[in-house]
Amino acid sequence: MFVREFERLEAEFYRQLNQIVEPLVRAGVGAPGLVPAGAIVVEIRGRKSGRIAKVPLLATLIGDFVLVSTVRRRSQWIKDLAANPEVRYWLGGQAREATAVVLTPSEKTAEEERLPPMVRYLATTLRPYSSTLGGGVAILIPRRP
Repeated sequence: MFVREFERLEAEFYRQLNQIVEPLVRAGVGAPGLVPAGAIVVEIRGRKSGRIAKVPLLATLIGDFVLVSTVRRRSQWIKDLAANPEVRYWLGGQAREATAVVLTPSEKTAEEERLPPMVRYLATTLRPYSSTLGGGVAILIPRRP
């Protein structure tokens, strides 16, 4: 009973926090740029509901690629991203289109094989942490106009 109530309160806390943080991050506040890590907003389609959610995530720039992650164990965004990998994200106040490659703890995907060697190496290195830390890790591959 206590655990369920704690999970509900935690989810509500992050929902309220995201309502404040999301517009600021989407506008470019805290974005990676001068420093390689920061926050971005990723627009993700729910795998069950089909609804669009704008999710603030931790991000690191690796050339044109963006590594995104979270520290929350019960976040659903990673499952939604795996089901619907075509996303829009905001970096430095600008909307961009991308295809996400979700790093699964167990196996390398065909999408990972198409990543540049440095990014593929990073994906291989981070794979074990995607399950150990309980959060999620994905790489956003920008789509060219």
